[in-house]
Amino acid sequence: MNIIAIDIGNTNITAGLFLEDIEAGIEKTSGDKPEVLAEVLKNYWERAPFVKAGEGKDKKRDARVVVASVNPKWTEMVRTIVQEKLGEKILEVGLGKDVPLPMGLDVDKPQQVGVDRVMSAFAAYCVVEDAVIVADIGTAVTIDIVNDKGIFLGGVILPGFEISADALNRHTELLPKIGKVQAPNKPYGRNTEEAINNGLYYSAVGALEIVTRLYSEQLGKWPQTVVTGGNMEIVRNDCDFIDSFVENLVVKGIVLTFKKYIGEKS
Repeated sequence: MNIIAIDIGNTNITAGLFLEDIEAGIEKTSGDKPEVLAEVLKNYWERAPFVKAGEGKDKKRDARVVVASVNPKWTEMVRTIVQEKLGEKILEVGLGKDVPLPMGLDVDKPQQVGVDRVMSAFAAYCVVEDAVIVADIGTAVTIDIVNDKGIFLGGVILPGFEISADALNRHTELLPKIGKVQAPNKPYGRNTEEAINNGLYYSAVGALEIVTRLYSEQLGKWPQTVVTGGNMEIVRNDCDFIDSFVENLVVKGIVLTFKKYIGEKS
């Protein structure tokens, strides 16, 4: 199966090419640079094989473009790019969309759960095949839980590093806007910038640790915990309670979701 899987987030768009189920490339682009994304998708599409039965001018690529999005504006941009540059239609994952969600959601309002959270949760569950905690450290930090039956139970959401840093700067008179958060050299900051950096850093690490413990108490056992997201490497060294750090988990979840959908249809 050949798939271009596209994770449309709030800050970036990540596209992955999978040929015969093997990862052949993953690239992250800014959603504000559609021309760069168009080149990535065009390159991926041209690497996909033709349908074997196709001949002559009507040859068709043997691949599908599958999208999971939390950004409707960028979804339409991607839809236009895929239509105009590839001559293809996107298949969108979600409730009531082209490709249904791959797992049950035991929450109050399923329609409000970000599809990216479900994709990461499903990808992790497919590997662990048991209860699992999945955290994504990106624009927002989400920490979600799946039970041993593969049901998404919910999670917590807190602001990511950049949002928190911006809020401190905008809602105070004297606190500066800091750059990219980094792992501290020591717990306490010796100046205001370091103090903000350390506060944001340990808020994420602390949330991961305490929420993981609380989830484990609810489940009655300590499940495997998987972390993904653009900022996961920043906190890695202080998270020895985490079992796995996995890049591009949402993209991998999109591929697994589509394969499940096709398998059930056939």
